[in-house]
Amino acid sequence: MGAVRVLLRLSRLLLVLSLGLLMATVVALGDRSGLKASLGLRQRLSCWFMKRLVGALPFQVRVIGERPKRPMLWVSNHVSWTDIPLLGMLLPLSFLSKAEVRQWPVAGWLAEKAGTLFIRRGGGDSQRLRQQISEQLRQARPLLIFPEGTTTDGCQLRTFHGRLLAGAIDQGVAVQPVAIQYLRDGKADLIAPFIGDDDLVSHLMRLFAQPRGQVCIHLLTPIDSAQKERAALAFQAQQAIHMALFGVEQMPAVPRRQARAA
Repeated sequence: MGAVRVLLRLSRLLLVLSLGLLMATVVALGDRSGLKASLGLRQRLSCWFMKRLVGALPFQVRVIGERPKRPMLWVSNHVSWTDIPLLGMLLPLSFLSKAEVRQWPVAGWLAEKAGTLFIRRGGGDSQRLRQQISEQLRQARPLLIFPEGTTTDGCQLRTFHGRLLAGAIDQGVAVQPVAIQYLRDGKADLIAPFIGDDDLVSHLMRLFAQPRGQVCIHLLTPIDSAQKERAALAFQAQQAIHMALFGVEQMPAVPRRQARAA
């Protein structure tokens, strides 16, 4: 029964990926012929594709909270590569992703065509990245980032990097905190996390071999970025997400920039 389940799920996934490749190919051909699709159109196509992709994944999804009606900088905890389609289906938006994703077969090319911004960890390009994020927000294009900088096992939350939120302050754009939570039989899902040296294919096979898990996506109260230090803004978003995930606040801490000024 397990082998049949995996085969059926893989078949459906391959059909959805084929559709995504067809869409991305049409966009690429349009670029070459001078009929370049706008980023807004790419975002809408990506959102449509993400909904189909989520339908091919073994999750029951519950969304708690209201989708924002104006462009914001979305910040979320990061557990798995599946975070991207699960959040990308909610609203037409772009992502900030690690540079390695660009090299992933199929998925990397699709991400690039959808307008993903890629960042090299430790690449020393903070100022250029800040400008890219600011430009996205200045043009009223919603953008989602994972300010932890890496994935976790879903049982913890790492420190948010304030430098990634500087663009929201520059443009006076609110921050939309999002908490994504993977559950299996009422407990933290230990299969969904994509961490360490795991590879995409192996993770996918393990995921497809199991019964459906549950995913709760909490769209939390937006945070005004006006007159805030970036470290304080990141800390506030981190606290809100921690509360949604674990039901308790983290131990109070003073953001670094404020601590130095004390």
